[in-house]
Amino acid sequence: MERINSTLLTEFILTGIPYPPQLRTFLFGFFLLIYILTQLGNLLILITVCVDPQLHARPMYIFLGVLSIIDMGISSIIVPRLMMNFTLGLKPIPFGGCIAQLYFYHFLGSTQCFLYTLMAYDRYLAICRPLRYPMLMNVKLSTLLVAGAWVAGSLHGALQAILTFRLPYCGPNQVDYFFCDIPAVLRLACADTSVNELVTFVDIGVVVASCFSLILLSYIQIVQAILRIRTADGRRRAFSTCGAHVTIVTVYYVPCAFIYLRPETGSPLDGAAALFPTAITPFLNPLIYTLRNQEVKLALKRLIGGPGTKTEV
Repeated sequence: MERINSTLLTEFILTGIPYPPQLRTFLFGFFLLIYILTQLGNLLILITVCVDPQLHARPMYIFLGVLSIIDMGISSIIVPRLMMNFTLGLKPIPFGGCIAQLYFYHFLGSTQCFLYTLMAYDRYLAICRPLRYPMLMNVKLSTLLVAGAWVAGSLHGALQAILTFRLPYCGPNQVDYFFCDIPAVLRLACADTSVNELVTFVDIGVVVASCFSLILLSYIQIVQAILRIRTADGRRRAFSTCGAHVTIVTVYYVPCAFIYLRPETGSPLDGAAALFPTAITPFLNPLIYTLRNQEVKLALKRLIGGPGTKTEV
Protein backbone atom coordinates (compact mmCIF):
# COMPACT_ATOMS: atom_id res chain seq x y z
CA MET A 1 0.00 0.00 0.00
CA GLU A 2 1.28 3.45 -0.91
CA ARG A 3 2.22 5.52 2.15
CA ILE A 4 0.22 8.68 2.74
CA ASN A 5 2.10 11.92 3.33
CA SER A 6 2.12 12.46 7.09
CA THR A 7 1.82 16.27 6.77
CA LEU A 8 -1.85 16.88 7.35
CA LEU A 9 -3.67 20.04 6.35
CA THR A 10 -4.44 22.71 8.92
CA GLU A 11 -6.57 24.93 6.70
CA PHE A 12 -8.51 24.99 3.43
CA ILE A 13 -8.87 27.58 0.69
CA LEU A 14 -12.42 28.01 -0.59
CA THR A 15 -12.20 28.92 -4.27
CA GLY A 16 -15.79 30.21 -4.31
CA ILE A 17 -17.94 30.51 -7.41
CA PRO A 18 -16.50 31.65 -10.77
CA TYR A 19 -17.33 35.24 -11.69
CA PRO A 20 -16.08 38.01 -14.00
CA PRO A 21 -13.62 40.24 -12.06
CA GLN A 22 -15.48 43.39 -13.12
CA LEU A 23 -18.54 42.16 -11.21
CA ARG A 24 -16.68 41.69 -7.91
CA THR A 25 -18.09 44.81 -6.22
CA PHE A 26 -21.59 44.23 -7.55
CA LEU A 27 -21.70 40.61 -6.37
CA PHE A 28 -20.34 41.53 -2.95
CA GLY A 29 -23.05 44.18 -2.56
CA PHE A 30 -25.73 41.84 -3.95
CA PHE A 31 -25.03 39.03 -1.48
CA LEU A 32 -24.59 41.50 1.36
CA LEU A 33 -28.07 42.83 0.58
CA ILE A 34 -29.45 39.29 0.34
CA TYR A 35 -27.91 38.45 3.72
CA ILE A 36 -29.24 41.56 5.46
CA LEU A 37 -32.75 41.14 4.02
CA THR A 38 -32.72 37.43 4.94
CA GLN A 39 -31.88 38.19 8.57
CA LEU A 40 -34.35 41.08 8.85
CA GLY A 41 -37.18 39.24 7.08
CA ASN A 42 -36.86 36.07 9.12
CA LEU A 43 -36.41 38.04 12.34
CA LEU A 44 -39.60 39.95 11.56
CA ILE A 45 -41.49 36.68 11.02
CA LEU A 46 -40.08 35.25 14.26
CA ILE A 47 -41.01 38.35 16.27
CA THR A 48 -44.50 38.41 14.74
CA VAL A 49 -45.13 34.76 15.62
CA CYS A 50 -43.81 35.23 19.18
CA VAL A 51 -45.68 38.48 19.89
CA ASP A 52 -49.02 37.93 18.16
CA PRO A 53 -51.39 35.98 20.46
CA GLN A 54 -53.32 34.59 17.48
CA LEU A 55 -50.20 33.00 15.99
CA HIS A 56 -47.89 31.76 18.74
CA ALA A 57 -50.52 29.39 20.14
CA ARG A 58 -51.03 27.60 16.80
CA PRO A 59 -48.77 24.71 15.69
CA MET A 60 -48.52 25.92 12.08
CA TYR A 61 -46.92 29.19 13.19
CA ILE A 62 -44.71 27.51 15.76
CA PHE A 63 -43.24 25.57 12.84
CA LEU A 64 -42.95 28.80 10.84
CA GLY A 65 -41.05 30.51 13.68
CA VAL A 66 -38.62 27.59 13.92
CA LEU A 67 -38.16 27.71 10.14
CA SER A 68 -37.15 31.37 10.45
CA ILE A 69 -34.50 30.45 13.05
CA ILE A 70 -33.10 27.75 10.74
CA ASP A 71 -33.05 30.12 7.75
CA MET A 72 -31.15 32.75 9.72
CA GLY A 73 -28.68 30.07 10.84
CA ILE A 74 -28.03 28.60 7.37
CA SER A 75 -27.62 32.08 5.88
CA SER A 76 -25.15 33.09 8.61
CA ILE A 77 -23.09 29.91 8.16
CA ILE A 78 -22.73 30.21 4.37
CA VAL A 79 -23.30 33.72 2.97
CA PRO A 80 -20.57 35.67 4.89
CA ARG A 81 -17.96 33.15 3.70
CA LEU A 82 -19.38 33.41 0.18
CA MET A 83 -19.02 37.20 0.29
CA MET A 84 -15.34 36.85 1.21
CA ASN A 85 -14.86 35.24 -2.20
CA PHE A 86 -15.55 38.67 -3.72
CA THR A 87 -12.74 40.40 -1.80
CA LEU A 88 -9.08 40.52 -2.79
CA GLY A 89 -6.61 37.90 -1.56
CA LEU A 90 -6.92 34.34 -0.33
CA LYS A 91 -9.23 33.79 2.65
CA PRO A 92 -8.34 30.42 4.25
CA ILE A 93 -10.73 28.66 6.58
CA PRO A 94 -9.18 26.70 9.49
CA PHE A 95 -9.55 22.93 9.49
CA GLY A 96 -11.79 23.13 12.57
CA GLY A 97 -13.82 25.90 10.96
CA CYS A 98 -14.41 23.69 7.92
CA ILE A 99 -15.63 20.87 10.19
CA ALA A 100 -17.97 23.25 12.01
CA GLN A 101 -19.36 24.69 8.77
CA LEU A 102 -20.07 21.24 7.32
CA TYR A 103 -21.65 20.02 10.57
CA PHE A 104 -23.93 23.00 11.11
CA TYR A 105 -24.99 23.15 7.47
CA HIS A 106 -26.09 19.51 7.46
CA PHE A 107 -27.51 19.80 10.98
CA LEU A 108 -29.72 22.75 10.03
CA GLY A 109 -30.40 21.48 6.51
CA SER A 110 -31.69 18.09 7.64
CA THR A 111 -33.66 19.71 10.46
CA GLN A 112 -35.28 21.89 7.80
CA CYS A 113 -36.21 18.76 5.81
CA PHE A 114 -37.89 17.25 8.86
CA LEU A 115 -39.63 20.56 9.61
CA TYR A 116 -41.06 20.80 6.09
CA THR A 117 -42.49 17.31 6.61
CA LEU A 118 -44.07 18.34 9.93
CA MET A 119 -45.57 21.42 8.27
CA ALA A 120 -47.11 19.26 5.53
CA TYR A 121 -48.51 16.85 8.14
CA ASP A 122 -49.95 19.79 10.07
CA ARG A 123 -51.71 21.08 6.94
CA TYR A 124 -52.99 17.55 6.23
CA LEU A 125 -54.57 17.34 9.67
CA ALA A 126 -56.00 20.87 9.48
CA ILE A 127 -57.67 20.33 6.10
CA CYS A 128 -58.45 16.59 6.07
CA ARG A 129 -59.24 16.14 9.79
CA PRO A 130 -60.52 19.60 10.82
CA LEU A 131 -62.80 18.41 13.65
CA ARG A 132 -60.09 16.31 15.31
CA TYR A 133 -57.24 18.73 14.54
CA PRO A 134 -57.13 20.35 18.03
CA MET A 135 -56.70 16.90 19.59
CA LEU A 136 -54.28 15.53 16.99
CA MET A 137 -52.00 18.57 16.80
CA ASN A 138 -51.61 20.91 19.77
CA VAL A 139 -48.88 23.18 21.10
CA LYS A 140 -47.36 20.51 23.36
CA LEU A 141 -47.19 17.90 20.60
CA SER A 142 -45.83 20.37 18.04
CA THR A 143 -43.11 21.41 20.49
CA LEU A 144 -42.12 17.76 21.00
CA LEU A 145 -42.06 17.17 17.24
CA VAL A 146 -39.85 20.22 16.72
CA ALA A 147 -37.50 18.99 19.46
CA GLY A 148 -37.34 15.60 17.74
CA ALA A 149 -36.49 17.31 14.43
CA TRP A 150 -33.63 19.21 16.11
CA VAL A 151 -32.23 16.02 17.67
CA ALA A 152 -32.49 14.03 14.43
CA GLY A 153 -30.86 16.87 12.49
CA SER A 154 -28.02 17.09 14.99
CA LEU A 155 -27.35 13.36 14.71
CA HIS A 156 -27.41 13.55 10.91
CA GLY A 157 -24.97 16.48 10.88
CA ALA A 158 -22.63 14.74 13.34
CA LEU A 159 -22.64 11.54 11.26
CA GLN A 160 -21.74 13.39 8.07
CA ALA A 161 -19.01 15.47 9.74
CA ILE A 162 -17.42 12.47 11.50
CA LEU A 163 -17.43 10.34 8.33
CA THR A 164 -15.97 13.14 6.21
CA PHE A 165 -13.19 14.25 8.56
CA ARG A 166 -12.12 10.83 9.81
CA LEU A 167 -10.18 10.63 6.53
CA PRO A 168 -6.66 12.09 6.24
CA TYR A 169 -6.24 15.31 4.26
CA CYS A 170 -2.62 15.83 3.24
CA GLY A 171 -2.58 17.01 -0.37
CA PRO A 172 -3.96 20.12 -2.09
CA ASN A 173 -6.03 22.33 0.19
CA GLN A 174 -8.15 24.18 -2.37
CA VAL A 175 -11.84 23.29 -2.02
CA ASP A 176 -13.46 23.87 -5.39
CA TYR A 177 -16.64 25.26 -3.84
CA PHE A 178 -17.87 28.28 -1.88
CA PHE A 179 -18.26 26.41 1.41
CA CYS A 180 -17.13 23.17 3.05
CA ASP A 181 -19.54 20.57 1.78
CA ILE A 182 -19.14 16.82 1.54
CA PRO A 183 -18.57 16.22 -2.21
CA ALA A 184 -16.06 19.07 -2.56
CA VAL A 185 -14.08 18.20 0.60
CA LEU A 186 -13.93 14.46 -0.16
CA ARG A 187 -12.08 15.18 -3.41
CA LEU A 188 -9.09 16.31 -1.31
CA ALA A 189 -8.90 13.21 0.89
CA CYS A 190 -5.71 11.12 0.80
CA ALA A 191 -7.62 7.84 1.10
CA ASP A 192 -10.33 5.84 -0.61
CA THR A 193 -13.66 7.70 -0.33
CA SER A 194 -15.98 5.11 -1.86
CA VAL A 195 -17.46 4.12 1.51
CA ASN A 196 -18.06 7.76 2.40
CA GLU A 197 -19.71 8.43 -0.95
CA LEU A 198 -21.97 5.41 -0.53
CA VAL A 199 -22.96 6.29 3.05
CA THR A 200 -23.55 9.93 2.08
CA PHE A 201 -25.73 8.90 -0.84
CA VAL A 202 -27.76 6.45 1.26
CA ASP A 203 -28.04 8.68 4.34
CA ILE A 204 -28.99 11.89 2.54
CA GLY A 205 -31.06 9.90 0.05
CA VAL A 206 -33.10 8.32 2.84
CA VAL A 207 -33.67 11.69 4.55
CA VAL A 208 -34.61 13.52 1.35
CA ALA A 209 -36.65 10.69 -0.20
CA SER A 210 -38.58 9.84 2.98
CA CYS A 211 -39.37 13.47 3.81
CA PHE A 212 -40.35 14.29 0.24
CA SER A 213 -42.51 11.14 -0.04
CA LEU A 214 -44.38 11.99 3.18
CA ILE A 215 -44.89 15.56 1.97
CA LEU A 216 -46.16 14.29 -1.39
CA LEU A 217 -48.57 11.84 0.25
CA SER A 218 -49.85 14.58 2.55
CA TYR A 219 -50.55 16.89 -0.36
CA ILE A 220 -52.25 14.21 -2.42
CA GLN A 221 -54.70 13.80 0.45
CA ILE A 222 -54.97 17.59 0.85
CA VAL A 223 -55.77 18.18 -2.84
CA GLN A 224 -58.42 15.46 -2.77
CA ALA A 225 -59.99 17.06 0.32
CA ILE A 226 -59.88 20.56 -1.22
CA LEU A 227 -61.58 19.40 -4.41
CA ARG A 228 -64.47 18.13 -2.28
CA ILE A 229 -65.05 21.64 -0.89
CA ARG A 230 -68.18 22.96 -2.56
CA THR A 231 -67.55 26.71 -2.50
CA ALA A 232 -64.94 28.38 -4.71
CA ASP A 233 -63.98 30.70 -1.85
CA GLY A 234 -63.36 27.73 0.45
CA ARG A 235 -61.15 26.05 -2.14
CA ARG A 236 -59.24 29.28 -2.73
CA ARG A 237 -58.56 29.76 0.99
CA ALA A 238 -57.43 26.15 1.40
CA PHE A 239 -55.07 26.34 -1.58
CA SER A 240 -53.73 29.68 -0.32
CA THR A 241 -52.93 28.11 3.05
CA CYS A 242 -50.78 25.42 1.41
CA GLY A 243 -49.40 27.33 -1.59
CA ALA A 244 -46.52 28.94 0.28
CA HIS A 245 -45.34 25.61 1.68
CA VAL A 246 -45.48 23.86 -1.70
CA THR A 247 -43.47 26.67 -3.32
CA ILE A 248 -40.71 26.58 -0.70
CA VAL A 249 -40.50 22.77 -0.68
CA THR A 250 -40.04 22.74 -4.47
CA VAL A 251 -37.33 25.43 -4.40
CA TYR A 252 -35.52 23.58 -1.59
CA TYR A 253 -35.72 19.91 -2.60
CA VAL A 254 -34.97 20.09 -6.33
CA PRO A 255 -31.46 21.63 -5.91
CA CYS A 256 -30.66 19.31 -2.97
CA ALA A 257 -31.54 16.25 -5.06
CA PHE A 258 -29.43 17.60 -7.93
CA ILE A 259 -26.38 18.07 -5.69
CA TYR A 260 -26.40 14.93 -3.54
CA LEU A 261 -28.43 12.24 -5.32
CA ARG A 262 -26.50 11.83 -8.54
CA PRO A 263 -23.04 10.54 -9.47
CA GLU A 264 -20.13 12.84 -8.59
CA THR A 265 -19.29 15.03 -11.59
CA GLY A 266 -17.72 18.20 -10.18
CA SER A 267 -20.01 20.19 -12.46
CA PRO A 268 -19.98 24.01 -12.14
CA LEU A 269 -23.76 23.74 -11.92
CA ASP A 270 -23.35 22.25 -8.44
CA GLY A 271 -22.32 25.64 -7.08
CA ALA A 272 -25.21 27.40 -8.77
CA ALA A 273 -27.66 24.79 -7.46
CA ALA A 274 -26.23 25.08 -3.93
CA LEU A 275 -27.03 28.80 -3.86
CA PHE A 276 -30.74 27.93 -3.63
CA PRO A 277 -30.82 26.07 -0.28
CA THR A 278 -28.03 28.19 1.21
CA ALA A 279 -28.86 31.76 0.12
CA ILE A 280 -31.99 32.00 -2.04
CA THR A 281 -34.48 29.87 -0.07
CA PRO A 282 -33.74 31.56 3.31
CA PHE A 283 -34.24 34.91 1.56
CA LEU A 284 -37.50 33.85 -0.15
CA ASN A 285 -39.16 32.20 2.85
CA PRO A 286 -40.28 35.43 4.59
CA LEU A 287 -41.45 36.93 1.28
CA ILE A 288 -43.48 33.90 0.26
CA TYR A 289 -45.03 33.34 3.67
CA THR A 290 -46.02 36.99 4.06
CA LEU A 291 -47.28 37.46 0.50
CA ARG A 292 -49.27 34.22 0.32
CA ASN A 293 -50.45 33.87 3.92
CA GLN A 294 -53.32 36.17 4.90
CA GLU A 295 -53.00 35.51 8.64
CA VAL A 296 -49.31 36.48 8.69
CA LYS A 297 -50.09 39.67 6.76
CA LEU A 298 -52.82 40.58 9.26
CA ALA A 299 -50.48 39.83 12.16
CA LEU A 300 -47.82 42.08 10.63
CA LYS A 301 -50.40 44.86 10.31
CA ARG A 302 -51.32 44.42 13.96
CA LEU A 303 -47.63 44.44 14.94
CA ILE A 304 -46.85 47.57 12.94
CA GLY A 305 -50.11 49.34 13.75
CA GLY A 306 -49.97 48.57 17.47
CA PRO A 307 -52.57 47.09 19.80
CA GLY A 308 -55.28 49.36 18.44
CA THR A 309 -55.26 47.78 14.98
CA LYS A 310 -58.47 45.91 14.28
CA THR A 311 -58.49 42.27 13.38
CA GLU A 312 -60.14 41.44 10.09
CA VAL A 313 -62.62 38.62 10.06
